[in-house]
Amino acid sequence: MKPEILFWFSLSFIVYTYLGYPLLLYFIALLRPQNIRKIRSLEPPTISVVIAVKDEADRVIQRLTNLCTQDYPLEKLEIIVISDGSKDETEAKVRQFQGQNCVPTPAVRLLVQPESMGKAMALNAGVNSASGEIIIFTDCRQTFASDTIRELAVNFSDNTVGCVSGELHFIESHASKIEVEMGAYWRYEKMIRRLESTTGSVVGATGAVYGIRRNLYTAIPQGTLLDDVYCPLQCYLRGGRVVFDGKAKAYDIVSDGVTTEWKRKVRTLAGNWQLFSLIKELRNPLSFGLWWKFYSHKVARLLVPFLLPVVFFTSEVSQDGFYSLMAGVQVLFYFLVLVAAIFPSLRKQKVIGLSYFFFVLNLAAVIGWWRWFRGDLEKCWR
Repeated sequence: MKPEILFWFSLSFIVYTYLGYPLLLYFIALLRPQNIRKIRSLEPPTISVVIAVKDEADRVIQRLTNLCTQDYPLEKLEIIVISDGSKDETEAKVRQFQGQNCVPTPAVRLLVQPESMGKAMALNAGVNSASGEIIIFTDCRQTFASDTIRELAVNFSDNTVGCVSGELHFIESHASKIEVEMGAYWRYEKMIRRLESTTGSVVGATGAVYGIRRNLYTAIPQGTLLDDVYCPLQCYLRGGRVVFDGKAKAYDIVSDGVTTEWKRKVRTLAGNWQLFSLIKELRNPLSFGLWWKFYSHKVARLLVPFLLPVVFFTSEVSQDGFYSLMAGVQVLFYFLVLVAAIFPSLRKQKVIGLSYFFFVLNLAAVIGWWRWFRGDLEKCWR
């Protein structure tokens, strides 16, 4: 095959992944929007908030306090904390919180897994003991706005909705070295999720803040890395629409550097590969109504790092002046990445920082694939 053909195929695929897919969603949303029929006057549903924790003694009381001050009827709200083999004072802190609250608060229950079985098993245990019609999942690290649970819940007044993802906002931190890069990446990601929701269903949810109907929950297999993608996809397969609501807000601190974000992305990208072995419908696009969105949003990004070298080498070997120009642009890109790696302080420059961040995310996709391929996913866990 001629190198020029390989060049254009690979480049077109990359451009489609990051630009073409969002543009197609945008035009579909303009032509055929699918709105959510919210009815705020209905009786609010019963809610169970499920949190899996492991060695979170420093944050668990603050998190429980945040959840207990939600603007939601107390008699319709319960909080279930599952300690997954915690070795610190996490469980004692939860019991302390249960015993010293004098003001009316939602019911707070503690479940203990003496030995760590992983987040998936902890969530299953929490859901099995939950009494709410709606299960809301979150982590210990984040906080909710005061009306987050109410905003999530009102979406379920639309009977077609089975799962709702809220919106994660990153709080600026002086300790963070990647605020600009994370901000740009997350704004792009949220734009896609809004468009996916407006055109039908979102492919996944935001793990920090999402809810699902109790009767549409499917037990998560042990070792699953991405409960926030597995559960929404299973909900969709069982007939529920998966939507995104930016009014339901959770807040988190920006990662303190590329290393922290690297670990998260390797885990996430390895988890996307893992989904193929967990959900058989993903392996047969004809049996999966969300196949176009799933492959465009999740799978295409996994393949981009394998096509970037193809674009580079085919432009290098082609003789035409245009290909030489494209090769030069790529040499400049990799030079900026090298500069950012050697001189971290220069990552504050937007072009250098974004180039480095893009390279690191694609490298993480390769490492995530390798760990999935080798069956070495335990290194990605927590």
